[in-house]
Order: sequence, then structure tokens, then C-alpha cells
Amino acid sequence: MIVFPSCKINLGLHILSKRQDGYHELETIFYPVPIYDALEIIEAPLGSDQKVKLSCSGLEVQGNEEQNLVVKAYHLLATDYSLPPIEIALLKNIPMGAGLGGGSSDGAFAIKLLNTYFKLSLSTEKQLDYAAKLGSDCAFFILNKPCVGKGRGEQLEPIELSLSTYWIALVKPNIHISTAEAFAGIIPRDKLENNFNTSLLEIIKSPINTWKEALVNDFEASIFKNHSELNSIKNTLYSSGAVYASMSGSGSSLFGLFLEEPNLKSTFKSHYYFEGKLS
Repeated sequence: MIVFPSCKINLGLHILSKRQDGYHELETIFYPVPIYDALEIIEAPLGSDQKVKLSCSGLEVQGNEEQNLVVKAYHLLATDYSLPPIEIALLKNIPMGAGLGGGSSDGAFAIKLLNTYFKLSLSTEKQLDYAAKLGSDCAFFILNKPCVGKGRGEQLEPIELSLSTYWIALVKPNIHISTAEAFAGIIPRDKLENNFNTSLLEIIKSPINTWKEALVNDFEASIFKNHSELNSIKNTLYSSGAVYASMSGSGSSLFGLFLEEPNLKSTFKSHYYFEGKLS
């Protein structure tokens, strides 16, 4: 049985405060993007002494097998259900470390796939609970539709938002931004002298041509100081006709929304590049 995990972009990302548990309270809007991995499971041969075996192809998958969220998803469900040994094949097409949630999506879709394959009859709420234990962005991919995300990103509220009339151009340069680097330059909004904070839900109700100034990813200010190329990519997206452009998550991917097909592959030929129609 096979599924196709998709990725996401963040439409705005506000870092509101530092929590006592060490995480940050945030607000963002998740929007699904039609770039897909492929994830397949089959039951392992009889007598297999390995609970889960993962094989990967396509783009590079970083980290060891036991830390992969797909493998973690299996072990998480196996603590509550008697699952037989399985083999998992992952075809990676979503770049990692890009702010697109590719690994989180693989983990969440693994939960959905295991639920269907083994007929576990897990409710959506139960799947969301498992996904939140895997990682902050994982829960979104259980729903996989536009949502406001709060808390660490696991508190989700589905919203009515359609960007189906727009094209997206997405650029991933060969720059890695660690979580530590992303948060190192962040001053939470509750610590700012002027901490007036309009909710993202209110901002996106305005015409998209007003988003450029109002719909902000708080990570950009500090990350662009360290990686000026990212700011240059964003400016190129705007000069090429984007009605809105932003970094996704903590980077290093940037995206632009266009009214017409952008055709920027030659412009960004040295980077990972995707363009397509949003749904």
C-alpha cells in the first residue's frame, strides 16, 4: 500500500513568547503544497527479526534510521497495538531542512498508512494525538488542509482559505539552517517594546496585494542577516512578478505566489526549484 506525503508553506509566522518547557509559542498559517514524497509499506517476510526496515531513494535523507519519523511512527503505534514486522520504502522528493515539513509529513502519513493498512480504526483525533508526539508540524499533515497553527504548531484550527487561482514558485538554495541558528536571533513578540500583534487570520482576510508588508515570517529578520542570498532570492521573486513572497518556516526555502505561470527555472537553475498550481 502506498501514499504520497505532501509538503507545506507557512503564510506568516509569529514567535509570540518563550514557554517554560523551552519551546516557543507561535502562530502561523499552514497551507499544503503539491510536492510529494512516496511512502510504501509491505509486511516483512516470515521470520524477520527486524521490526521495521526502512529503505530510502531519491533526495538525500539525513540522520540514522531509528531517528526517521516514519520509523518512529511505527514504534509509537506499536506501543499500543500488536503490529507485525514491516518493510518501508520512502522515495524522497521534498528536500529536507527546507522549512517545508517534508519529514513531518512522512511521519504523519505513516500514521495514516499504518492505520489503514492494519485496520486500526483510529479516529482523526487519535491520529492527531500520535502525530503531535512525533513533532510540532506533524499534526498538520493528518488534516492536510489550510489551518491556523498555535502552541508549538500542533494546535490546529482549519480555516477557509483558497489560493487555487495562484501559481507557486518555490526555491531551495543549498543552505542549511539549524533550529538553533533559526531561534538564536529571535526576540519573541512579548519582549518587544512595541508588541502590537495583529492575528494572521485577520491579515489574510485582506487582499493578497497587502500581504507584502503585513504578513511576516519573524525568522526572516535574523536569518537574512546571516544568509543574504535568501533575501536576494525573495527580492528576485518579487521583481519577477510575485504578488507575495516569503520564507517558509525557519527556511531555507522561499516561495512566491503568482497570478500567472512564473517560468523561473532558468533563473534558479542552481537551486532546487518547483513551480505549480496551488489547490
